[in-house]
Amino acid sequence: MAGKQQTHYEIDMCNGPILSKMLRFSIPLMCSSVLQLLFNAADIVVVGRWAGDNSLAAVGSNTALIGLLTNLFVGLAVGANTLAAKYYGARDRDALHRVVHTSILLSIISGLVLTVVGVFGARTILIWMQTPENVLDLATLYLRIYFLGMTATMVYNFGAALLRAEGDTQRPLYFLSLAGVVNIVLNLFFVIVCKLDVAGVAIATVISQCISASLVLRCMVKDTGPLHLDLKKMRLHPQAMRQILRIGLPAGFQGILFSLSNVVIQSSVNTFGEVIMAGNSAAANIEQFVYVSMNAMYQATISFTSQNYGAGNYHRIRKIMIRAQGCVLVVGLVLGNAATLAGRVLLSIYTTSPPVIEAGLVRMGIVCTTYALCGMMDVMVGGLRGIGYSIMPMLVSLVGACGLRLLWIATIFQLPQFHTIQTIYWSYPISWAITFGVHVICFLWAMKKVKRQLLPEGAPAPVEVPPTLEEETVSKKKKSGGNPMDSRRFSFYSPSRCLTASTAQATRKMVSASCPHSRL
Repeated sequence: MAGKQQTHYEIDMCNGPILSKMLRFSIPLMCSSVLQLLFNAADIVVVGRWAGDNSLAAVGSNTALIGLLTNLFVGLAVGANTLAAKYYGARDRDALHRVVHTSILLSIISGLVLTVVGVFGARTILIWMQTPENVLDLATLYLRIYFLGMTATMVYNFGAALLRAEGDTQRPLYFLSLAGVVNIVLNLFFVIVCKLDVAGVAIATVISQCISASLVLRCMVKDTGPLHLDLKKMRLHPQAMRQILRIGLPAGFQGILFSLSNVVIQSSVNTFGEVIMAGNSAAANIEQFVYVSMNAMYQATISFTSQNYGAGNYHRIRKIMIRAQGCVLVVGLVLGNAATLAGRVLLSIYTTSPPVIEAGLVRMGIVCTTYALCGMMDVMVGGLRGIGYSIMPMLVSLVGACGLRLLWIATIFQLPQFHTIQTIYWSYPISWAITFGVHVICFLWAMKKVKRQLLPEGAPAPVEVPPTLEEETVSKKKKSGGNPMDSRRFSFYSPSRCLTASTAQATRKMVSASCPHSRL
């Protein structure tokens, strides 16, 4: 059988080396996330320097609220990615077609719901959050305009998640980079030239979101392969919808509850005064860059695991988990400790106050140096979600990462000898370590069930057979002269060459007889 004709954006996750392909997948994703943080920081800088303190406070006060309102629907994109990767690996074109069209329509509906909530409920929600009166009007204006672009934001998130299902993380990076540059230019124009204050920043954000969403949609509409999107065929397929919600809703609720638990922890931090609050905030912003870098391995784990689960590659799933854990451990330790060592320099970007810098270094010395534990915990969650478990990792994460922290604050932190900011910070690595251990146990248990499903008792272990000379020749010809967007490329997607030992031996004999020069 001829090998699959791939575009250079796709990654064959079911065959060949795992580590190099996971790095090829995750590095563009890391860059996308870091760029997004830098673009967000640019918004803050522009507002802070050219619009004033009240405007800066108005934009900053909306950050947590936006995250809280969008986490649920962003979680649904995780469900879309997991399901699409599974069917991509299983070569089920019809099921994948239903997932694609259901996901995009669901993203539009999600965006419209958020728009209605944001536009009509902005002021009420901000009042509930005790937003100061002097910034309430500006914060409301910013939030209402920002949520006008929420449909575009959801379309981009879902579209990028679907592209990741086939290993394409490069084009979402290109789209985000272009949109981010446009956002910065428009920020400067609307705020400095047009004097639109927070409204200018919000308008620039909406325009950039529309650009990234349009590019993703154009990419999928023009794709003639399995991820092709026909706008006229968009509808909510019941089975695909149920599966997306089954995986995506627990992920979304987990994000929401994490946000709520962080609010409680932040309230404990606030009791130590403004200096500690400022240092904690600055350090947390630096830690975001480490977190999103590790999170790229979480995303890679979901996509790689889902595809191989769909293809029935049990043994490859275990290898993926081992390599993902190794990668995230290295990324977390290197970046986390590097940020801590350079902490004084990095914190000085955010503040010139020596006491605030010292306060930030206290947090980084505890949280940032142990951040690899958080990445390892998330990768385990990605593996579980990749093989179809979503509620179980959600419950474990909530009880471990959220419940334990709240219990820590309610008990240990209340003791006079432990009523320190360091005690609060130590709740993070302790909860990560415990939750990671429980996730490992859950993953091993789940893999036993997957083994019974994919490898019935008595079946020989699979053997990965290298491609034949004929396959390689055909593949090379297609790469050199064929149309990379051939509409038939998905039908040529050969099953993962995971054959039983006896089948592999028979295959070798047949190939040797017909093709004496074959590498087999």
